[in-house]
Amino acid sequence: MSVLSIDQLLHAFSMIGTIVFAVSGALFAAEKRMDILGFILVGTVTGVGGGTLRDLLLGISPVSWVHNPLAVYICIGASALTYFSVDLYRKRDAWILWTDAIGLAVFAVMGAQTALAHEVPPMIAVVMGVMTATFGGLMRDVLCAEVLTLMRPEIYISCALSGAATYVVLHQLGVTDSIAAGIAFIAGFGLRAAAIHFKLTLPRFGS
Repeated sequence: MSVLSIDQLLHAFSMIGTIVFAVSGALFAAEKRMDILGFILVGTVTGVGGGTLRDLLLGISPVSWVHNPLAVYICIGASALTYFSVDLYRKRDAWILWTDAIGLAVFAVMGAQTALAHEVPPMIAVVMGVMTATFGGLMRDVLCAEVLTLMRPEIYISCALSGAATYVVLHQLGVTDSIAAGIAFIAGFGLRAAAIHFKLTLPRFGS
């Protein structure tokens, strides 16, 4: 795959993940009955938080949204739109779970892609994928004083790990980037969807 097409794929994944994570953050703000600025703050932190941590750890300066603020504009727009349309979201808890699941899978793949593009070892790329996928949601939960999504009984981090690891393995095997990304997304999202639907859990300490 050409450099241009890889960049386009990264950009597409980034925009999708940013939108769905911003919406999930805004829906959390709705549960807390925040004003529109609260929606925008929580949505933006959720949308760019994971990518910010990834860029800082990879030594990318300035971080992506400072150099190209499109992601911030998207977060603001998605959060504001959610504020004005939030009554259309019935069963907001379910919407939060599923938008978060999509964002988790997308950002796990995107984080691993970005890390590999900066020529880090495969294991580090997997770690970057997991951090990119989970840190924005972690910050959202803290800002909204919610029980951390990471602490929910059904598996969560494992889903990000599955997506990131699948992408890195396929990339190392020489699979076309778009195919590797698609399969990795399905792996991460599919596992998270199964965890939500079937209440899948890992054995817990002391159980």
